[in-house]
Amino acid sequence: MNSVMSPASADEALEMLQSAMGYLAAADATAMTAEEQARCLRALERATSAGTAARTSVLSAFASGRGYSADADYSPRAWLIHKTGVTKGAAMAYTAWVRQAEDHVRVLAALATGDLPESVARILCQWINRLPEDQRDLAEEKLVAAALAGMSLQDLAEMYGEIYEQARSASPDEDKDEVFDDRAVRLITTFQGAGVLNGDLTPECAEAVAAVLDALSAPAGAEDTRTQEQRYHDALEEAMSRLIAAGILPERAGQPVKVWAHISLADLLRLDGSSALQEQWTAQVRARWAGHRAAASEGGGDTGVWLDGDAAEAIACDAAMAPIVTGDVNIDALEDLVRLCVELDRLRQSGEDRPDTTAAWAAIEQAVIGKAVDLLSGPGGLASFLRRRQLGARLGGPSLPLDIGYAETVPAGIRNAVMLRDKHCQWAGRCDQPAEACQVHHTRHKAHGGPTSVKDCVLLCWFHHQVVIHRWGWTLVLNPDGTTTAWNKDKTKVLHSHGPPVRPG
Repeated sequence: MNSVMSPASADEALEMLQSAMGYLAAADATAMTAEEQARCLRALERATSAGTAARTSVLSAFASGRGYSADADYSPRAWLIHKTGVTKGAAMAYTAWVRQAEDHVRVLAALATGDLPESVARILCQWINRLPEDQRDLAEEKLVAAALAGMSLQDLAEMYGEIYEQARSASPDEDKDEVFDDRAVRLITTFQGAGVLNGDLTPECAEAVAAVLDALSAPAGAEDTRTQEQRYHDALEEAMSRLIAAGILPERAGQPVKVWAHISLADLLRLDGSSALQEQWTAQVRARWAGHRAAASEGGGDTGVWLDGDAAEAIACDAAMAPIVTGDVNIDALEDLVRLCVELDRLRQSGEDRPDTTAAWAAIEQAVIGKAVDLLSGPGGLASFLRRRQLGARLGGPSLPLDIGYAETVPAGIRNAVMLRDKHCQWAGRCDQPAEACQVHHTRHKAHGGPTSVKDCVLLCWFHHQVVIHRWGWTLVLNPDGTTTAWNKDKTKVLHSHGPPVRPG
């Protein structure tokens, strides 16, 4: 039986739930008896199952009503990541339950009662999906009933095995493409850019991968002390490098596929030795670099591998160098500059009968910061000067044009600089689409004379560029401090990538 809950009662239920969970989280579990602890664990497991069913129900309604589009997100999964702060994996798991709910009504009903553990429910759905469609409903009824009756997972697996064999015998042609349909490869980037690769390969794919790895992983001699797993890893890297170098991969965003390797100036300087003072500076830069690398690996959408130490030295030996000079802004100096300019403007207007507003101060602050950042950028800016004077002959060649005024297309130099700066879609409401899946957007449309330069361009994914901006009429601006702000056509909703701009006072 379905019940209808009013908004007020829904809020009350949520408040009671948060209060109860908060109470248990704050309680001193060590003061409980073993029996009380066991009772709590059993109740929490039931609550987890019921919570999964509740989330699935609400998320299903939210998705079917396209509630996520009000925040200019392109899917329920993206909205969950950007608005609730969950990881990609969690968002995928939540939306997967929405899809399962459509096909497994009995499983979701059992979850809602709290009598079926979520982990078991997930396995039951996976099993049932492998059966012919005309036999899934009856199999689900039997398996759910057995699980609710207390049958162990091992016994459930045995029961399913019998059901599966009977189904295959009755429909021998149904499972021909089963292995092919279940094919999958998952690559997850972890801390410091390391990756975890796993999946389910078809027999043909498994044979092809094994042949390549075997061919490239042979021991290099008696001094080769690598394990087989390490040699397979190195063989996979070599195979991918050969494939990229062959130039036979399809282009991405109109450019040949390439591997970006981020190496800090600190590590480049370390290759030839350095003084004690330089070592101290290098250590500070490398620490910040490690922070950027960790953020890139967890933030998603980063283009390129971040290297240091021996790995940086190895790849720098045979890589095409594209120096990208960035600088750390001295916030204290900028604040002093802004304060002086605001005071100057106040003095200039002191004789006029015009009120001084916070909005005016904020506008002046943004303009001053923009001018200060301009000093660092561009072919004649401080960053280019330092690169040409300090990096030596190999890296100190002519600058690529990063500001060319109006242009029909975005030159490679500007595109690469914008991609390396932004790393992923810079939509103000947050988006993790990687740079290679993005387009370069002119914050001032080319039709209106918008210049083609790094400071006037920003990366946006196809959805936020072509749909949200050019179809739905949203406006996005790139602020001088690197953040973005967007608002919808009627200005009823404003999004900030890192919170609203700071106001004085």
